[in-house]
Amino acid sequence: MGGVFSSGSKKTPEELQMTLAKAKEIVSSTPVVVFSKTYCGFCTSVKKLLTQLGAAFKVIELNQESDGDDIQAALLEWTGQRTVPNVFIGGKHVGGCDSVTGLHQKGKLVNMLTEAGAIGNNSSQL
Repeated sequence: MGGVFSSGSKKTPEELQMTLAKAKEIVSSTPVVVFSKTYCGFCTSVKKLLTQLGAAFKVIELNQESDGDDIQAALLEWTGQRTVPNVFIGGKHVGGCDSVTGLHQKGKLVNMLTEAGAIGNNSSQL
């Protein structure tokens, strides 16, 4: 055994739980969180929509985080969703691009963002 690291990113259940706790802490401490990747067009669409609505939101670019793959695996465990964007509003998992744009088309997104405190409090960047 001794300090040999496998090239695979298979984590122990304990490591996964630590990463999951980190993700849950980010989500619980911020009104809106978008787990994203910089090169993802769907992520860009969601971030653009939130910006146009004047929402304050935190973006976690998984491809720029040292533990981004681990966070993505933890999100899969937590939400059942592996893809990005993975959006949370008011601590609740909303889903991806289709879910967010669907809520907006139904006229529900602004209310959710307002209730979460992401709109109407004059802080546009977290």
